[in-house]
Amino acid sequence: MAKRRRFTADFKARVALEALRGDKTVQEIAARHQVHPNQVGTWKKQALEGLGSIFESGPVRDAGRETEVRDLHAKIGELTVQNDFLSKALKL
Repeated sequence: MAKRRRFTADFKARVALEALRGDKTVQEIAARHQVHPNQVGTWKKQALEGLGSIFESGPVRDAGRETEVRDLHAKIGELTVQNDFLSKALKL
């Protein structure tokens, strides 16, 4: 039994974009990338449906990332204070 092929999101996006351009037929694109023409059509449809959501909201802010940045800035401040204290203590 053949293993199921898995495609990355980047690969799917490239194939869908090529299909959206309309320079080549779906069959030509499918043959070039060695996928079934129905799959190319599905990815093209998904790309068209998802385009609206890209422009719908503003920039995506990740709260976890902001917390991580805040924690790292606090750690940098703490290490700076320790470094200053130790450099003054060693000069005495």
